[in-house]
Amino acid sequence: MTQVPWQAKELTVGELSERSGVPASALRFYERQELINSRRTSGNQRRYTRDTLRRVAFIRVSQRLGIPLAAIRCALAMLPENRTPTREDWARVSEGWRQDLTERIDQMTKLRDHLTDCIGCGCLTIDRCILTNPGDQLQAEGPGPRKLIGS
Repeated sequence: MTQVPWQAKELTVGELSERSGVPASALRFYERQELINSRRTSGNQRRYTRDTLRRVAFIRVSQRLGIPLAAIRCALAMLPENRTPTREDWARVSEGWRQDLTERIDQMTKLRDHLTDCIGCGCLTIDRCILTNPGDQLQAEGPGPRKLIGS
C-alpha cells in the first residue's frame, strides 16, 4: 500500500482509490455524476483535494443505506468545495435525511418482521394468505405489497 504523506494537499486518482478502497472507475463515475470533482494537471491527470476522501466515504455509506445518487448529489451540493466540511456542515446535511432514514428503518423493520408471514402482495398462493388477505381484499388498496408500503 502506498503511503500518502499527510502534508499532501492533493491525491492522484490511484492514491484516492487506494486510500478510499473505491476503484478508480467508480471515482471517475462519481465525478461524471458530479458527486466529486478534480482539477486537471497540464498533462490532463486528475488531482483531488484531500477532503474528497470524506466525500467518497459519505457517498459509499449513503449508497449502502440505499440513498439514491440524486439525493447524495443534493446533500453534497450543500457542502463547501473549497474546504473540508465541518461538523456543523455535516449536521446540516444529515438533518435533511433524518426523516427519510427513519422511514427506511421502519420499512426494513416491517420487512424483517413479516418476511416469513404474509406481506400483502395479493398472491394468494401461500396457505396463510387466505387468512390474512381473504378474497384478495388488499387489491382494492392498489398493486404491490400493501402491508409493507402505503400502510
